[in-house]
Amino acid sequence: MQEMVNIYLFGKKYSVPAELTIMCAMEYAGYQLVRGCGCRNGFCGACSTIYRIKGQQELHSCLACQTKVEEGMYIATLPFFPLVKQVYDIEKIKPTEQIMMQLYPEIYACVGCNACTKACTQELNVMQYIAYAQRGDFEACAEESFDCVMCGVCSSRCPAGISHPQVAMLARRINGKYLAPKTAHLEERVQEIKDGTFVELLESLMQKPISEMKELYNNREIEK
Repeated sequence: MQEMVNIYLFGKKYSVPAELTIMCAMEYAGYQLVRGCGCRNGFCGACSTIYRIKGQQELHSCLACQTKVEEGMYIATLPFFPLVKQVYDIEKIKPTEQIMMQLYPEIYACVGCNACTKACTQELNVMQYIAYAQRGDFEACAEESFDCVMCGVCSSRCPAGISHPQVAMLARRINGKYLAPKTAHLEERVQEIKDGTFVELLESLMQKPISEMKELYNNREIEK
């Protein structure tokens, strides 16, 4: 017999197998998921969810595809949260502190409440990477925010209206464009792709059965 737990989806009680994720439990309960279920196995950031355990006051945020159900879970999925995405040309902007002031001035209105960090589904130190962005330390901001999946939960809890994931994305783009050391090997490979070097190889692979492709992959030569 499967171990079952009682959960509440949008206020309605269901008994579901204890080993299921929230996403699978919703489908087990009969919900047909047509949005917020992009990757299924983590993480695309589309299945932002909040829940509270019966008898406890704390509100938790998570990704439904990554979080197992618990006894007494009250669950509600979050709607898409509209982040502010400024338009800019990465070829024209420069890695200066002023660019954050121009594009995302709201970061300087941060009140230090840390609600963004507490809400992060990836357990990132969101307030810290915003502090790096404020100081124009794009490399540190990029490193601290590297695992962001842009689910938007942090921004939904921010009293200053900061679009944290978009700020982080700008920092990572600036870091990759201007600050990170160039990789000659990568640039050569990109040029080879543009020149069509691998077209014939890819077309031949597409004609092979899955079993043969798996065998080729498992026995491939790995560059050092």
